[in-house]
Amino acid sequence: MKRPTIPDLAEAAGVSVSTINRILNDAGNVRQSTRERVLRAAAEIGFYGLGTIEHAVSIGRERHRLGVLLQRGDRTFYRNLGDALTTEAEAFAGDRIELTLEFLEDLSPDKVADHIRSLGERCESLAVVAPQHPLVADGIDWVINRGVPVTSLIGPLSARGNVSFVGLDNWKVGRTAAWAFDKMVRKPGKIGILVGNYRLRNQEMNESGFRMYFREHNNKFVLLDPLITYETAAVARELVETMLTTHPDMCGLFVSGGGITGAISALRDTPKRDDFVSVGYELFGETRAALIDGTLSLVISHPMRTFARRSLETLIKTKKTGPDAGAQRVTIGFEIYSPESV
Repeated sequence: MKRPTIPDLAEAAGVSVSTINRILNDAGNVRQSTRERVLRAAAEIGFYGLGTIEHAVSIGRERHRLGVLLQRGDRTFYRNLGDALTTEAEAFAGDRIELTLEFLEDLSPDKVADHIRSLGERCESLAVVAPQHPLVADGIDWVINRGVPVTSLIGPLSARGNVSFVGLDNWKVGRTAAWAFDKMVRKPGKIGILVGNYRLRNQEMNESGFRMYFREHNNKFVLLDPLITYETAAVARELVETMLTTHPDMCGLFVSGGGITGAISALRDTPKRDDFVSVGYELFGETRAALIDGTLSLVISHPMRTFARRSLETLIKTKKTGPDAGAQRVTIGFEIYSPESV
C-alpha cells in the first residue's frame, strides 16, 4: 500500500494541506481542537509523521499540576484509588496532568494539616481524604488563602473557605444498607455496626442514614451502639468477636468503615448461620471472596474509575475557576454487589 501523504491526511482530517504543514512545523496559529482532530486522523490512516503531530498536540495542551493526598497506602482501597487516579491522569483527553499522589501513614490531625500545606505549596489544585478536625480545617484554609482550591474526596470537609466535594451520597449509602437488612433478614433482631473513625464524615452520614431508615420503616430492629475500628483490621476482628459473644442473637453486621478484612476474618471463624446478614463497604479481592463464600451478603462500593475521572475533572475545574468561585459538589452513583453478581 502507498504510504499516506500530507494531502491524504488533510482529506481524512477535513482540513487544508497548509494546516497540516503548520502543525508539522509547530506553528502556534492552529487551534488545539484542530490539532487533536488531525492527530486522530493521522493515527487512523497510519501517517508517517505521527510522532511530530503528537508532539505538536502535547505542546498545545494545557498543563495542570494536581495533588491528591490519600490515607494509608497499606489499605487496598486507597491503593486501588491511587492506581485509578494515575491511570485516568495518563489517559486524560485534552490536557496534560502532572499528578502528585501521596499516601499518609500518620493520620494525626497535625500531620494531616502539615501535609496538606506541603502539597498546597507544590500544586495548583488539591484533593484530600481527611478527618474533620479544627487543625485540618486550618490547614485547608491556609492552602485556599494561597489561591489553591481544595476538594474533599469520599467524605465532605468544612473550613472557612470553599471546599468542594466528590464522592457518594453517604446518606443514601446508609439507607441502602438498612434496606438490605430489612428485606433479607428473616426475623428482625440486633444489628452490630462498625465505623472506622467518627471524624470521617462519610461514615457518620452512613450511620445516620442507616438509623433513619429503620425509624421510618421498621422499628423492630435493634441497632447496637457503633464501635470504632480506627480503620484497623485487628481492632475490627476483636470487636466483631466480642459482639458475637456478647450478643449471640445478632441477626446482622453493618461494616460502615475501615477494618472490613478483620471483620470478615471474625465472621469466617464463626459457624455460618443462614439467618445472619452482613453488609460491607468497597469491592476488592478480600470482599469479593467473602461475597462468594457467603461471609458477606452485600457490598456497597465506589465505581473506582468513574470516581477517579470525576475527581480529576473537578480538580481542573476548580483550578480554572479559583477558590472564590464557590464549592463544587459532585455526587457519583454507587455500585451494589451480591454473591450472584461478582
